[in-house]
Amino acid sequence: MRTEYDFSKSIKNPYTKGLKQQVTLSLEVEAIEFFAQLAKELDMPYQNLINLYLLDCARTNRQLSPESLVRV
Repeated sequence: MRTEYDFSKSIKNPYTKGLKQQVTLSLEVEAIEFFAQLAKELDMPYQNLINLYLLDCARTNRQLSPESLVRV
């Protein structure tokens, strides 16, 4: 292995635009439990399931109704 590398002629990875960005979210325990159970049934990580659900909401421009925001 070299002690130094020359990156002066390197190019930016063209696939980085499609990568995920890590964020921290505070979620209700009930929401996590719901997605965790559903993910277990589907045999996939619950984080992936939450991501897929949020992507679907964004792509279909799904809006929350005021009634759905009322906490029980």
